[in-house]
Amino acid sequence: MENQYYQEKEFYQIIEPILRNTEFQRRKNFLHHQDSVYEHSLKVAWVSYKIAKIIQKYRKVNIRNVVIGGLLHDFYVTPWRDYKAANFFQSHGFVHGKMAVKNASQFFPDFMNERVIDSIQKHMFPLTVIPPRYLEGWIITMADKYVSLEVLKKPKELPRYIGIDFKKEKIVLRFKKIYQKTENFISHIY
Repeated sequence: MENQYYQEKEFYQIIEPILRNTEFQRRKNFLHHQDSVYEHSLKVAWVSYKIAKIIQKYRKVNIRNVVIGGLLHDFYVTPWRDYKAANFFQSHGFVHGKMAVKNASQFFPDFMNERVIDSIQKHMFPLTVIPPRYLEGWIITMADKYVSLEVLKKPKELPRYIGIDFKKEKIVLRFKKIYQKTENFISHIY
């Protein structure tokens, strides 16, 4: 698939300066589902590009903003599996869009604008609660969900994908308690 990225001249011209950046290259070492954040982001940018090209026939959409937003949507500082949250609503899925905007603005200020920022910040809708404001953001959100479906190829990985580590005793004990309460409740009904 990577050859497609380089053969599509318009797409490659947009992504090339970001791909050459050493900070973006570091994302090759950040795990994301079954591949790296680098590969995932490239796939999301590519799928977003292809969707935007189709939509462009019917509605005005900024291809450059779509590709940049897709490429930088997961440009966070720390690999998500290493991120420690204070509480559930501070976990990676809820906050990494804001982290990615901050990081992308630092390393790629010339690529950032209102639509790119909104797209990156809200790509985790519905976790972000507030949906993307622009069509470009909706395209990236849907492309990210589509590309992320690859995780379904390995169902046993789903708990880890959403941040549940069954090896941690607290989690196991919590699930055992919930299971026991559910079992007790059901046995009282019957």
